[in-house]
Amino acid sequence: MSQHPDTWRKPPFIANPLLRGAVYLGALAYFFWVAATMPIDWARVAQGIERAGRIFGGAFPPSFERSGLLIDGFLESLKIAILATVGGVALSIPIAFMAARNVAPLPVFYLGRAIIIIARSFHPVIVAIIFVKAVGFGPFAGVLTLVVYSIGFVAKMLAERIEEIDFGQVEAMRAAGAPYLSTLVYAIFPQIMPRQIGLTIYQLDSNLRASAVVGIVGAGGIGATLANAFGRYDYDFALAITIVIVGVILVSEAISGQIRKRIA
Repeated sequence: MSQHPDTWRKPPFIANPLLRGAVYLGALAYFFWVAATMPIDWARVAQGIERAGRIFGGAFPPSFERSGLLIDGFLESLKIAILATVGGVALSIPIAFMAARNVAPLPVFYLGRAIIIIARSFHPVIVAIIFVKAVGFGPFAGVLTLVVYSIGFVAKMLAERIEEIDFGQVEAMRAAGAPYLSTLVYAIFPQIMPRQIGLTIYQLDSNLRASAVVGIVGAGGIGATLANAFGRYDYDFALAITIVIVGVILVSEAISGQIRKRIA
């Protein structure tokens, strides 16, 4: 009879059972310590539950009576998303070439990476607050915010794609004496174009979602309409706005998914 087991079991993450138990107990103790030391005011939590009940009670049924205001806010969000995507992608392409180690000199590479890191360091809401303070309330602050947001994502992903290209084509054109611009156009762009188109579509979808968030702090769009509805205690209208946002994001996700699938 064979001494070998018939089935395979995945070995534990930590082989020593005593050490494994100590790690689990330590993690559990840390969790309870964190929960016990969090400054939670349970009286305010109880009051919050009561307020949440009033909000949800006032939100049903959703009100679409002010559909004109809702459509205007959504169209403004769409304009913000399109402008920010075009501007962000246009700025991301040169930054991505700066941040690709295989095509950029070392000082330029560090500069490009620094720009990407700064663009990715802050949440769009924080960037929106800064631009609202700088240029005032409205959609222009939203466009600037989402341009920065787009650079942080598109430039990083595109730079990684440039570093993964087949460099033989680049070396062949350089050996033939082709200038730098021709090398970019004929050896690098054809290899990164499918990724660039996919990233642009994804970023437009992402900017449409983010425009609803940054609008809450005054950067225009449907988010500003939603914030005003909550400010006026129009919970039924706020729920109608939320339903439209979810519906639009679902449609946008389906369309962009189909386009990305076709160009993959």
